[in-house]
Amino acid sequence: MQILDALGPLFLLILLGALLGRLELPGGDFWPRLERLIYYLLFPAMLVGTLAEAEIARVPVARLALALLGGMLLFAILLWWWRPRLTPEAPTFTSLFQGSLRFNTYVGVAGAAALHGGLGATTAAVAVALMVPTVNLLCVLCFIGVGTLGPGSLGRSLRALVSNPLILACLGGIALNLSGLGLPGWSAPTLELLGRTALPLGLVAVGVALRPQALLRRDRAVWATHGIKLLLMPALVLGLTWALGLDSVSRDVALLFAALPTATSAYILARQLGGDAELMAALITGQTLLAMLSLPLWLSLVAR
Repeated sequence: MQILDALGPLFLLILLGALLGRLELPGGDFWPRLERLIYYLLFPAMLVGTLAEAEIARVPVARLALALLGGMLLFAILLWWWRPRLTPEAPTFTSLFQGSLRFNTYVGVAGAAALHGGLGATTAAVAVALMVPTVNLLCVLCFIGVGTLGPGSLGRSLRALVSNPLILACLGGIALNLSGLGLPGWSAPTLELLGRTALPLGLVAVGVALRPQALLRRDRAVWATHGIKLLLMPALVLGLTWALGLDSVSRDVALLFAALPTATSAYILARQLGGDAELMAALITGQTLLAMLSLPLWLSLVAR
C-alpha cells in the first residue's frame, strides 16, 4: 500500500497529461515549448541542486554503477546478437534498441523521491549521472551500426550527445560538490524552486506525449521489447543488486530505474535519425501504461 501511495500520484499526473493532450488543452505549441523548458532548464536545475549539495558518500556509486550499467550493457550486447531473430529491418531495430534501453528520467527521479525522500532523490540523481551518458552513447552507436544516419547526422548526433543538458547538469553538480563550493548565496533556494516544478510538469508532459492510437500496432517486435524492458531488465538488475549487497534504498532505486518505461524523447530521436518513429510511439505509449502495473509489482516484491 505504501508503494501505491508513493507512485499513485505520479501515475495520476501522467494520466492528467494524457487527458490534456487528448483535449488539446491549452492548444497550439504550448506543450512542445514547455517540454523544451523542462528539458533545458527546470530538470537540469533540479539535478545541479541535488548533486551539488548531496552526500554522495552515502550512495554506493561503484556498486550502483555495476548493477545499472551492467544490466544495460548486457542487454545491448544481447540485442545485437538477437537482431536477426527480432527484425531484419534497420529502422525497426533502432526503435527496439531504444525501447529496450532508454528510461523515463522524470518518472524515475519522482518515484525515487516519493519512495525514499532526500536520499532517494540523491541516489536517483547519481543513477541519472551514470545512465544518461551511457544510454545516449549506446543509442547513437546503434544508429551508426545499422547505417540509418543520413549525411551530416553523425555530426549532429555527437554534438547533441556532448551538449545534452542532463549530462552537463550532472557534471556541473558533481563538480560543485567535489570542489567544496556547493551552492553559495541565493543559488541554492533558486535552484530548489526551479527544481520543484520540474517533476510534476515533466510527468504531465509524459502523458501529453502518449499516442493511444499507436497501441493498435501489436506485432512481435512490440511485445518483445515490452518484455525486455519491463520484465527481463528489472529481473537482471534486481539479481545484480542482491549479488552486490546493495542497501535497500540503492536496491529500490536501481530496480525502479531498470523497470522504467522508455523515454518519450526516443520518438524525436527515431524521427530525426532514421528510426521507425511509428513503432517508437507504440513502445512509449504501451510501456508507460503497462509500467503503471509492473512498477508497483516489482517494488512490492522487494518490499516483502
